[in-house]
Amino acid sequence: MNDREHEGHEVTAGRVFDGMRRLPVIVPIALTATLCSHGIAAAAGLQWSQDPGSHCKFVAPSSLTSGPTFWIGACVDGKASGEGMLRRRDGDMAGAAFFGRMKDGVPEIGVVDLGEGYKAGSFSDGDIGGQAESDPQDRIDAFRITAEAARLVGAKYAAEKNAGSARHYEELAKTLEQQTD
Repeated sequence: MNDREHEGHEVTAGRVFDGMRRLPVIVPIALTATLCSHGIAAAAGLQWSQDPGSHCKFVAPSSLTSGPTFWIGACVDGKASGEGMLRRRDGDMAGAAFFGRMKDGVPEIGVVDLGEGYKAGSFSDGDIGGQAESDPQDRIDAFRITAEAARLVGAKYAAEKNAGSARHYEELAKTLEQQTD
């Protein structure tokens, strides 16, 4: 191999090694892009519903079961956001309810009131509190956020001059707070 040929190989080798030095920067960026696109796809795979009256969109925790479900809370860009309540209706009867925090229409943390008991925690695998080993602090946070959500619902009914419902949700907020003791 003459000097000129050798020189060409050094440049090629230099480019290869230079490219390898960039890999530690490129790999995390590519991995992040892949995970983000997977997260978007996963969110797109969730079962979306909408409030029949306001048309606000949301994902209901699976323990609410299917049926007409209503959102009481903020609706930002057409999606349930912040603290509030998802209430399923069974004909004229109130069904199970989720109280908690929503972000972009997806539950983050809260409590599902099933009537005969509560499921509390973070939203995972399509439901609230579905983790086998939930963190005790997660349950405490869920009940605190839920109490605030119940108060918000009570305030909405008070503003509508519906004293009975306002009183009901204020009492429920106190009951939910007691769950953290």
